[in-house]
Amino acid sequence: MVMACRVINKRRHMGLQQLSSFAETGRTFLGPLKSSKFIIDEECHESVLISSTVRLLESLDLSSAVGQLLNEAVQAQNNTYRTGTSTLLFLVGAWSSAVEECLHLGVPISVIVSVMSEGLKFCSEEVVSLQVPVHNIFDCMDSTKTFPQLETFSVSLCPFLQVPSDTDLIEEEHGLRDVASQTLTISNLSGRLLKSSEFFKPQAKVEADKNTSRTLKNSLLADTCCRKSILIHSRHFNGTDNTEWVSKPDGFQEHVTATLKTYRCNDLVELAVGLSHGDHSSMKLVEEAVQLQYQNACVQQGNCIKPFMFDISRICTCCLPGLPETSSCVCPGYITVVSVSNTPVIKELQNQPLRVVLIEGDLTENYRHLGFNKSVNIKTALTSMELQEDSSEELWANHVLQVLIQFNVNLVLVQGNVSERLIEKCLNSKQLVIGSVNGSVMQAFAEAAGAVQVAYITQVNEDCVGNGVCVTFWRSSPLDVVDGNNRIAILLKTEGINLVTAVLTNPVTAQMQTKEDRFWTCAYRLYYALKEEKVFLGGGAVEFLCLSCLQILAEQSLKKENHACSGWLHNTSSWLASSLAIYRPTVLKFLANGWQKYLSTLLYNTAHYSSEFEASTYIQHHLQNATDSGSPSSYILNEYSKLNSRILNSDISNKLEQIPRVYDVVTPKIEAWRRALDLVLLVLQTDSEIITGHGHTQINSQELTGFLFL
Repeated sequence: MVMACRVINKRRHMGLQQLSSFAETGRTFLGPLKSSKFIIDEECHESVLISSTVRLLESLDLSSAVGQLLNEAVQAQNNTYRTGTSTLLFLVGAWSSAVEECLHLGVPISVIVSVMSEGLKFCSEEVVSLQVPVHNIFDCMDSTKTFPQLETFSVSLCPFLQVPSDTDLIEEEHGLRDVASQTLTISNLSGRLLKSSEFFKPQAKVEADKNTSRTLKNSLLADTCCRKSILIHSRHFNGTDNTEWVSKPDGFQEHVTATLKTYRCNDLVELAVGLSHGDHSSMKLVEEAVQLQYQNACVQQGNCIKPFMFDISRICTCCLPGLPETSSCVCPGYITVVSVSNTPVIKELQNQPLRVVLIEGDLTENYRHLGFNKSVNIKTALTSMELQEDSSEELWANHVLQVLIQFNVNLVLVQGNVSERLIEKCLNSKQLVIGSVNGSVMQAFAEAAGAVQVAYITQVNEDCVGNGVCVTFWRSSPLDVVDGNNRIAILLKTEGINLVTAVLTNPVTAQMQTKEDRFWTCAYRLYYALKEEKVFLGGGAVEFLCLSCLQILAEQSLKKENHACSGWLHNTSSWLASSLAIYRPTVLKFLANGWQKYLSTLLYNTAHYSSEFEASTYIQHHLQNATDSGSPSSYILNEYSKLNSRILNSDISNKLEQIPRVYDVVTPKIEAWRRALDLVLLVLQTDSEIITGHGHTQINSQELTGFLFL
């Protein structure tokens, strides 16, 4: 009798355990129904409500090396894409646990790294079949009309992993509109109410659907996606039939039926709804911002001769806590907040064209740009004590004021900080100075007003001054927009400026940061979808395909053993080839378990299942169906076709209608996967080389705390 032995060593690979511990704190942030967390500052006792991975990590103690690596990975993902951080954090935890399991079973580290890397690469290639082209979004738009509004609507937030539902449940959801649930509703272009329906039928309904499933299993409907083969230059793929055999590792071949038509998305409203992931209020603002940019481009270019491109750098936000959420809007121009003390000056300057100066750095007496080399060994000796310590700043402020008066400048926009003394002097002379202005805002005013940005006020001349800028209060009554810090919102704009401001309001100050984060997440999703001209079928579809394909590969590897595995990595030693043959199915299985945990948690977070085990069982049922079909991608596309073609069973509900598709951005999602696995493998190898010593991958009885017999 052969006993299975599991190695238990508490000294080894503490980094992986730390990664799993950090990742556990962000499980509730996965999916559209996020459970927010209150973070309380122990020193000042101020609190903030967070619902994102980035804000969570800002509040955790990440002083350890592993914590810093995790924070750097998340920050890199957020700084580049502004989305996918929750996926990254969760997969870091899931795959850390998977690697630990492999180590406990005695799998060599080199094999874990090789197989997991190749497994993720294979998944990235497979999910290409679920890409949806995004073309001609703006070709059919009327630049003089606004988009149909993204109004409230009830739609299931995870369309690929649907839960059993009925009409009573949907009607109940209409009554739950609290902030925690984030349940929203939306209407389509025709104004018809869209209701949620099932994507996958529950277990009790499967038998009733067998005949329909068999009919659709081998032929995709007209609205399905074509599958590209891996080999595109082989003479074997030049046949005239519509059938493709796609070669896989291990000799696995997938039979795919190709069709002429594919899934396409050529409507901005459909794309925005699909990428909103339940946050329709934020996506509505993003959609309106795109519309304003499009209208401005058409005016500037004469009915858009050049293709319009969404420029996310020309969008800025202005947060106004204390106001109702209905006050949130999007306006052309630049909206910012200034002190209430500026009210008399603004009233004096509004409704008249202003001359503007743009300062790149700080507007302070002691500011020097990075290339300035201050003279050394020079001291100033004062012969009289009558001069005050701030006399130099006073003289400097008077000089700046003289320059502004000389060139008749009424408005100064500064990218950095501004001297408080200078602001006071300018207020007395009816001049408005605004600091901390974003660089893209400065550039927009430079282009529209004809101004030239300068580093110092002494560089200002007539050619640097811009013209035609108007300033006014954001609302007709300034008292309506005074926040808790005695600041008022003002609007700066000029003719032809390519700049849009999203005004974000919320009666709860603690939720303001979350609202701004969600706006930018939606904005960047739409930006990358339009930039790449492609999206994924969302709602868990790509993760489900990864899970299905990895399990099939694991089964194929288990059957073919040495023959399949030795051909996977070329020019390798016999030891590595034999190790791959033995351990490859195990590593692939644990890699797939990461996707299983991801989907289970995603479904459990929708609050339709009592436990993750129940959600996992539900996923496992459809995973078996996908495996039995012989083509997981075709199985997924068939289910999408049935949903969007309204092929629904009447016994589920006779009132359920077609729901809008859910989409995911392509590159940010793939990069989140890659960063997660790279971080896990980096910590794995670092633990091996630093903590346990280089090359110590074999079981050493002196280092073990015990054996667990399975």
